[in-house]
Amino acid sequence: MLNGILWKLATGAPWRDLPDRYGNWKTVYERYRRWAADGTFDRILTRVQVHDDSVGRVDWTVSVDSTIVRAHRHAAGARTKGNRAGRRRHPGRRSGGHGAG
Repeated sequence: MLNGILWKLATGAPWRDLPDRYGNWKTVYERYRRWAADGTFDRILTRVQVHDDSVGRVDWTVSVDSTIVRAHRHAAGARTKGNRAGRRRHPGRRSGGHGAG
């Protein structure tokens, strides 16, 4: 059963394409759904992390740079759609008028 879940997650194939050697796809899917909902996978991951950390197998170094994290479009100075009410199109010019002179 667990091998069927792992096969599906590793391949990204539809549940219906699960090989027969893993059992009925509906049964495997229902088990996966139930374990995901009740926190079984979270408990397994926590247990593995604690064990591996205790024997020195986990490197907790994390590196984050701009190739991984993208800024929100507003943070990058992207233009907004349209012109906001009360905002002039050209700084220093009065709206509707022509240049001085």
